[in-house]
Amino acid sequence: MRLTSIHTYPVKGCHRLDHDGAFVQPWGLAGDRRWMVVDADGVGVTQRETTRLVGLRATVRPGGLSLRADGQPDLDVPEPTGAAPVAVRTFRSRDLTVPALPAGPAADDWLGTLLDRPVRLVWLGQPTRHVAAGSREHDTGDQVSFADVYPLLLANTASLDALNDWLAEAGEEPVPMTRFRPNLVVDGASAWAEDDWAGRSLRIGDLRFRAAGPCGRCVVTTTDQDTGVRTKEPLRTLGRHRNVQQKILFGLHLVPIDSGPLTVGAPVVI
Repeated sequence: MRLTSIHTYPVKGCHRLDHDGAFVQPWGLAGDRRWMVVDADGVGVTQRETTRLVGLRATVRPGGLSLRADGQPDLDVPEPTGAAPVAVRTFRSRDLTVPALPAGPAADDWLGTLLDRPVRLVWLGQPTRHVAAGSREHDTGDQVSFADVYPLLLANTASLDALNDWLAEAGEEPVPMTRFRPNLVVDGASAWAEDDWAGRSLRIGDLRFRAAGPCGRCVVTTTDQDTGVRTKEPLRTLGRHRNVQQKILFGLHLVPIDSGPLTVGAPVVI
């Protein structure tokens, strides 16, 4: 097996960045989901609520972030290191809040125009716990970004091929891997082989990871990551074949054991 692609999402829910290499930190890939858009209650705004986020192109730069979107001027946003922290939550259903730093009115106005609603942009200066202790089989403690549950998500190209075969049988169009918003994509494994990796260790290149378990999928997978158009697939077809204990599964959560550089083409060993 080998690593075929690497992706980050600088602002939670934004368009992906594709990389030839990335640096793995305890809380995930460097620059991945350290920024988040929140509503007036301080709750994260994601593609679950608005597909307009697919039009947000965010790029990490030294000391900050650059924002781009069609029809709007580019905006550079510095890391708000001197701002007073505000309490935010990644989901409305979560009781835990984390201290994040507000990016300021310029970024808020820019994103409010893009999303057509009042929002704020915040930065997670220090990765910290936002998932209650005991709610994850492999608890990462305070070492997590604004990712939903775990620092990294891995996907298997053979599993996507199997899904697309099911879609073809149902008379539906195939979907690209981008629908699942992975950080790491591997090939050379059989379809759904990742189901058997849960609880085991992986080595990708020189770095070790713990496979924390399969990823339950949501409505975001039905959103075209380039156009924002939302349909019923592939979630409907996945639900017929991959519904396990009321979770529709695709992909594998990973927790880094080591930190260091990772490059496309690296061998993957279970």
